[in-house]
Amino acid sequence: MEDQHKLQRLLEMLLYLSSGIKYSREEIAKRFDMAERSVYRYIKTFREAGFIIPQPLDGLYYIDKQSPYFKEIDELLHFSKEEAYILQKAIHSISNENLLKQKLVNKLYSLYNTEGVAETIFKAEYSNTIHQLKNAIEKKQRVILCDYASANSNNKQDRLVEPFEFTSNFIAVWAYDVENKCCKQFKNTRIDSVKILSDTWEYEQEHIPVQTDVFRISSEENIPIKLKLSLRATELLKEEYPLSEKHIRMVEDNEYYFEASVCGFEGVGRFVMGLSHEMEVIYPTELKDFIKKRAEKILSDGSWQ
Repeated sequence: MEDQHKLQRLLEMLLYLSSGIKYSREEIAKRFDMAERSVYRYIKTFREAGFIIPQPLDGLYYIDKQSPYFKEIDELLHFSKEEAYILQKAIHSISNENLLKQKLVNKLYSLYNTEGVAETIFKAEYSNTIHQLKNAIEKKQRVILCDYASANSNNKQDRLVEPFEFTSNFIAVWAYDVENKCCKQFKNTRIDSVKILSDTWEYEQEHIPVQTDVFRISSEENIPIKLKLSLRATELLKEEYPLSEKHIRMVEDNEYYFEASVCGFEGVGRFVMGLSHEMEVIYPTELKDFIKKRAEKILSDGSWQ
């Protein structure tokens, strides 16, 4: 395990020093959380391997791109514009609930740690937001989510938060809401921009994400439910909420059961109402009552809330 960690650090430092920017030994030590003595040992290893690292007359180190092995490794570790475009299309074709997608994103970030990764992985309008949040999380800094569009209040406002963890495939970020004194999920697509502050976290002990159910609802509730579904409803459920698949079992050719715990009735309620003729709520009675009340509300004034 120690050898694996050392190899990973060597690769990361190789990319860091070949970025075209010059760094002092102190900056390198801080970036990789190591002693300056260790930095010198790593630099010595690179030189022995054939990479040209000029003597730092100005106190700054970098890898000269004329190093005999640089071109070969550069081509191996970096994507051309065409390669990045193909990679982007391929990654976007994977479901947002597929955990392998997030593992791939994390591996790319661990190698490059640049905004370019975000641009390759995410839609252009969201890549900067995610990159900024990732930087803030790594440095344990507070941020302002500028003009965040809240689905609950139906308005936009700035939110002072301490971001600490992304949800599956960076759909949302978990953050401690400083004003409301609690942890919340903030959808990345609802953030206009991110302003990183110099202030560091003050409530790290409170950074505990709340569980999220297969319908993407988060709360501390844990309510068991059971649905009886047709084949069509089952397939639509798996397509819209891929994490539901492990909770589905077949009873007959055109009859399935979905059994799981949910964090509230909003998510499952919307799904059931959209396909009410294709499924039946077995339990709990509270879910039936919730759907009935929402249906009456829609018929009376046309609104879901």
